[in-house]
Amino acid sequence: MPKPSAAEHATQNAPLAERLRPTHLSQVVGQAHLLAADKPLGMAYAAQRLHSMILWGPPGVGKTTLARLLAGAVNCPFIALSAVLAGVKDIRDAVDQAQGVRALSGKATVVFVDEVHRFNKSQQDAFLPHVESGLFVFIGATTENPSFEVNAALLSRASVYVLQPLSDDDLSVLVQRGLAQCDSAITFEADAHAMLLRSADGDGRRLLNNLEAVIASRPLVANQAAIQGAESVAIQNAVLTTAQLGSVLSQALRRFDKGGEAFYDQISALHKSVRGSDPDGAMYWFARMIDGGVEARYLARRMIRMASEDIGLADPRALQLCLNAADAYERLGSPEGELALAQAVVYLAVAAKSNAVYTAYKAALKTVKTQGSAPVPIHLRNAPTQLMKQLGYGEHYRYSHDEPHAYSAGQSYLPDGMQARFYVPSDRGLELKIKDKLAFLRGLDAAHKNQT
Repeated sequence: MPKPSAAEHATQNAPLAERLRPTHLSQVVGQAHLLAADKPLGMAYAAQRLHSMILWGPPGVGKTTLARLLAGAVNCPFIALSAVLAGVKDIRDAVDQAQGVRALSGKATVVFVDEVHRFNKSQQDAFLPHVESGLFVFIGATTENPSFEVNAALLSRASVYVLQPLSDDDLSVLVQRGLAQCDSAITFEADAHAMLLRSADGDGRRLLNNLEAVIASRPLVANQAAIQGAESVAIQNAVLTTAQLGSVLSQALRRFDKGGEAFYDQISALHKSVRGSDPDGAMYWFARMIDGGVEARYLARRMIRMASEDIGLADPRALQLCLNAADAYERLGSPEGELALAQAVVYLAVAAKSNAVYTAYKAALKTVKTQGSAPVPIHLRNAPTQLMKQLGYGEHYRYSHDEPHAYSAGQSYLPDGMQARFYVPSDRGLELKIKDKLAFLRGLDAAHKNQT
């Protein structure tokens, strides 16, 4: 039997995900919102007309594959760069190569930049003149929000397409393809199959890597079964269980990036769940972030902020509870201290809500920034020296504790001539009582004004 060639040997030893890489757009799993016949990339592929684009999506959803397929559809040279490894010299080399292609064939070159968000501004700018001239068809791939990570000038010259995580149905298709590629007769219990899909978390590459590990482990599982006295036929026909699968798969981390898009999306979801008084949603996103490895102290700080921004004086206990939870975490650490933070999350979600303090603070800041440095009214000024007393500092100030209801009716505390109402309490929680108190005091002001 002839030995396999070097190329065949390399293919046989390539990772399963690479061996299953599609060679035609119809083989791509998922992304129907972009690849269907009447969708942007499906139409571009069919028409063999390519334009510069940014492919934005999580890992393992087909960004590199799509770039290669689109380049192949238009029969253009393809240059792949990784922003993790490449520098300005690599960009210059790509320019030289593309200019040579144009001189010989008149064709443009497709330049694919993986992890384009890792290029700095000057490196991204280096592509602009060549995209403008048509020398390059630029395709960038990124897991980060292009709005923040890609230069506006480059964004304006490229369409942005959002790729979605693969669904369970998509992942199931990949499982079947992987088993067929490896000529494996493995079958899964329903729970084990679901466990395998969960381990991928929408990432096709991770799924196929996990499946390959499972397939490679079958001889070991069979040997263990044989030692325990199982029949060989039973071993070959055995259905893989969750226990067997769990012994093979390392713990798969859910999708989380401590500085990226998922991080800000999830903290936003937590904050909005609290604001929306949904303890279940708040607890879910809190658990997702803890599970993903976020620093618990960061969550404690954000919860303290939520207590002031969305609850405020409607329930002042919320702020104290968050401070206590943060202190408990410092004393206990992880995982014990996380329960105190979880308690605070639930309390924040169910507490009475008011953004009156937050709104008042923003309104006061806006007034300060737009109306300049108004002087302190002379009756509110301190007079620690004789000169200040002679100048009238503190004169006509009324000491509230000496007056009925401990309130100096009619006395103004804003700069002279300024009329403002920053704090407007809500009708919820403690603020309802605060609202009644303020209404009473303003009635005293009105009565004092009528008397004078």
